[in-house]
Amino acid sequence: MINRQHPLPVTRPCQLLALARASVYYTPQPVSAATLAVMRQLDELHLEHPFAGSRMLRDLLRLRGVVMGRKHVSTLMRRMGIEALYRHPRTSQPHPGHRVFPYPRISTPGPRSPRVVGLALPKPLGVELTPTRN
Repeated sequence: MINRQHPLPVTRPCQLLALARASVYYTPQPVSAATLAVMRQLDELHLEHPFAGSRMLRDLLRLRGVVMGRKHVSTLMRRMGIEALYRHPRTSQPHPGHRVFPYPRISTPGPRSPRVVGLALPKPLGVELTPTRN
């Protein structure tokens, strides 16, 4: 799409396409054979234990003789699109049998709480915005 060998600079096509220039110069590095072998083992383990997260997969890899840290396992999982399957808490969904009580609001503010009249906008010339009290 963008020819880096063209005599014109790369800046203008990047601006037109809304791309960062660094993404044009980036060349992806190939994945090593050892990493591919570990990823293949991770895939097998994930198919056997779909509920296993990065810690459990790390321990299962250690049983197979592959020693690596949890963060490297989680990086490979993210790269492969693997995610542990488990039941998430449903904390934001209310139970249908529970009644929702309204928050008791005070109709008029007290003598110490000022009411806001305006927003924090640039002040126009000659106009004063001050909070009023009831």
